[in-house]
Amino acid sequence: MKQCEENMTTMHKNDRMSNSVYINRFSAFFPNRPVGNNEMEQYIGLVNEKSLLAKRLVLGKNGIRSRYYALDKSGRVTHTNVAMAANAVRGLLDEELTLDKIDLLSCGTASPEQLIPSHGVMVHGELKGGRHTEVVSFAGSCCTGMQALKYACYSTLAGDARNAVCVASERLSAWMMARYFEKESELINQLGEKPILAFEKEFLRWMLSDGSVALLLQDKPLENALSYRIEWIELTSFANEMETCMYAGGDKNEKGEFLGWAQFPEKEWLDRSIFSLKQDTRLLDGYIVKLGGRFLRELVGKRNFDPSSVDWFMPHLSSMYFEKKIEDELKLYGYDIPKEKWFVNLPETGNVASVSAFAMLDGLNRSGRVKKGDRILLMVPESARFSYAYALLTVC
Repeated sequence: MKQCEENMTTMHKNDRMSNSVYINRFSAFFPNRPVGNNEMEQYIGLVNEKSLLAKRLVLGKNGIRSRYYALDKSGRVTHTNVAMAANAVRGLLDEELTLDKIDLLSCGTASPEQLIPSHGVMVHGELKGGRHTEVVSFAGSCCTGMQALKYACYSTLAGDARNAVCVASERLSAWMMARYFEKESELINQLGEKPILAFEKEFLRWMLSDGSVALLLQDKPLENALSYRIEWIELTSFANEMETCMYAGGDKNEKGEFLGWAQFPEKEWLDRSIFSLKQDTRLLDGYIVKLGGRFLRELVGKRNFDPSSVDWFMPHLSSMYFEKKIEDELKLYGYDIPKEKWFVNLPETGNVASVSAFAMLDGLNRSGRVKKGDRILLMVPESARFSYAYALLTVC
């Protein structure tokens, strides 16, 4: 009898398995109003008298004109990471899709606000309603949104979820406040020699920002609106070859080895700004684009895929500094994706880490420029220890 019940469960599950997965809804939540370049220090402060020089040099290269902070000008937090994620999820809901009908909540973030419980279950709790359901949580850096998307996609393909919600959210301003950087403030007179050196000092402070975007994945496309069929999602890590590049909650020793916060005396947590964001910019400049090109070339063979055939290319750029470098890398491999096919909204939204890829998709969807049959290539590089995500979507 038990074997019979197991067989019936398997058959029922197989009946629900889908051949395709579609992104059918988008919901973006960006806190407060856009913050222009001329008022950033009113929110995140200045580390020292040279911060304004760093700001000018960094903003001159990263191309960002506005961004969003979950802060007011007094430094008071207006929205938590969890609250922004929940607000984005609520934006997906209507009479047809209620909290009770969500089968999976898949969350990604680079800026969780606690170690335990997981970010995902905190978002689930913040929604304050619905039913108990499966929740997964990815914490790391920029690829966590794509990791959450892949899990939601596979759960839908397997028939485990008919309404899978994927949400990426960030409150990176929590790490950008000037008071957290006072202990590691360095001379920045080298910034003018080579723009990439700006990364080592205050680059991240003048680039990163806050927000959230949620997606609804289902096994059938919409009848009266555009859907985005997920053809494939590929991720990889080069940590087997590369050392740590961007990090928080730890530091490198004199040998260049990365040590986590628990290996430092408590006094050094502040003295060495252990919990601030840092980046090894020489590693970044030397490898972030090259390894991304290498992985794309591997996918071309694996997926029998020609990047030149896409209608839209959406690279997550941490800075417009990398735009020309990526363009040159694509041409090096013979992939011709003209600039009119690129869709990037970094200048308007800032770098929102794991949220950025979804923000580009949402922006393109709202632009009215996309049409059925268009193919979209997403690219998300992650400098933390050099991970990459690519995804191919078809509009239908």
